[in-house]
Formats: sequence, C-alpha cells, structure tokens
Amino acid sequence: MSKPVMSKPGRSPDFIIIGAMKSATSTLHKQLSAQPGIFMSTPKEPNFFSDDPIYKKGLGWYRGLFSEAEADAICGESSTHYTKLPDYPHTIQRLKDAIPNSKLIYVMRHPVDRLISHYVHQWSEGVITCDINQAIDRYPELISYSCYNKQLTPFIDTFGKGALMLMLFNDLKSSPQVLLELIGKFIGVADPTSLRWDFDEAPDNVSKNRIRRFPGYELAINSLPMEWLRRTFVPQGIRDRIKGRLTMSQRPQISELQLAKVTQVFDQDLKLLSDRLGCEVNCENFNQLSFLTQPKVDLSHAPRGK
Repeated sequence: MSKPVMSKPGRSPDFIIIGAMKSATSTLHKQLSAQPGIFMSTPKEPNFFSDDPIYKKGLGWYRGLFSEAEADAICGESSTHYTKLPDYPHTIQRLKDAIPNSKLIYVMRHPVDRLISHYVHQWSEGVITCDINQAIDRYPELISYSCYNKQLTPFIDTFGKGALMLMLFNDLKSSPQVLLELIGKFIGVADPTSLRWDFDEAPDNVSKNRIRRFPGYELAINSLPMEWLRRTFVPQGIRDRIKGRLTMSQRPQISELQLAKVTQVFDQDLKLLSDRLGCEVNCENFNQLSFLTQPKVDLSHAPRGK
C-alpha cells in the first residue's frame, strides 16, 4: 500500500508590502516575484489579516500560501487592505500575534493622485458610479487611504520604527533598480546588487487601463475562447471603440472647492508625517521629494516618533 502524499508545511512571510493602494504595489510584487531567491504569494493580495472571512480560514491556510517556496527563499506578500483604516480595525493586532517581527514596506504616492487613481479603480469595478466630486463626499475611504501618517502610526507604535521601510512612488518610477536593491537589503537578500529590475515588464494594474465591469464581464473579457473569437472575428477598430467606452479615457477633474478641501486634510496629515521624517512634506512639494536624495530620511526605518 502506497504512503499518503504529505503536503509541504507552510511558513510565515519574511516581509509584507502593506500599501498604499494604487501606489505601484502590484508592479513591485511582480518584479520581486521574478527575482531568484524571493518567493511572492499567489494571490498577490491574500488580505488574510484584514478580511474577516479570509482570516477565518486559519493561519495554516495562510502559511500554506508559501509552502512551495524553497527552504532558503525570502517570502513576501502584498495586501494593501492592511493599511485601510478604519475599515479593517483588527489587522494590526492579528499581524502582531502571528508575525511579531514583521518587515513591512509602504509606498507613498501624492495623496491627491492616489485618490484619483483609487476613484478610477472603484469606477471600473462598478463600486462607484457617480462623479469624482460627489464620490469624495460619499466615499470617505478615498481620503482616508491617502492619509499616510494616519495609516502608518499604528504600525509604528506596534512594531517599532525598524520594522517599516518607506518609499515614494516617484522614486520607484524614476529609480526602480535603486529601490529594488534597497528593498533587497531591507528584507535580507545576501547580495542586493544581484537583483535586477525588468524594464521590459509593463506596469501592472494601471487604473486608466481597467475595463469597467458589466454583466457577463468574466465570460466576455477573461474567457480564453472569447478572447480568441474577439481577436479572430472582430476588427481592431471596433474592439478599440468598445474598449474606449468601457475605460475612463480622461483623467477625472476635481473641482477647486473639493481640491481645496482634500488638500487641507492631506496637508494636516502630512505635517505630522513631516515631524516624523525630519523634512517638510505637503501636497505642494510632494512630487518634488526624493527619499534617495533626502539625507534625513533613512529608508530602512519608519518615520521617527516625536
């Protein structure tokens, strides 16, 4: 009688990309997954510690996501739900209980740009159907998820300043190889300079390219037979026109009144972050900042407490 096949035991990840949503975390996850010696989870966003139904699957299920990793591989996952306060209030304590020595990576994008990209994402998912200016009033998460100090403070208080690596979206766009090596150093890669950013790989999960969901979306868009039929029998021009109607071709415009409102909120939050970072950060100068050239910012650490 043959012996039963035993499944490989799982393990906890060595690091987690915790956000922010719409700040190139999907691209970063994909690039890290392509590196030798690094194993990234599938799915990219297990959302285990945040989402109650998933958390009920148990820690064994979560650790099983990393069961195929080599013994000496560095494992990671990328769940932006972990920095979506106040919507997932139990995340941090659950994470602390399971992985007390977590290494956490957080990417910050200009808060207004992140809000707009978040809106387009939710519009494409059919979650938001109204104008962006109405959405700002109706969906508080558009603002909350861009309040970086608010999202980071509980992690800093719980895990300590050495647990968190901060980076800027613009630095990731302008100097991806440099950031990749810095991440490698942070997560414990023996030779971070051996990591290589794949510049031929297109950015992943770009909001403006997302097709708005509709009844039958999965069959029409994600079905391989339907894709073959579309490409074989539907002329490119017709396909482009249909896609144009299902994507947001123009960047949503925030009114002056709403822009002033959100800018005030973000500047108040960024003022607190500035005190931690040791450099001035606000909506006006955000896109001119670089943590790669700012001598007071240590990328391997969280912002300093007051």
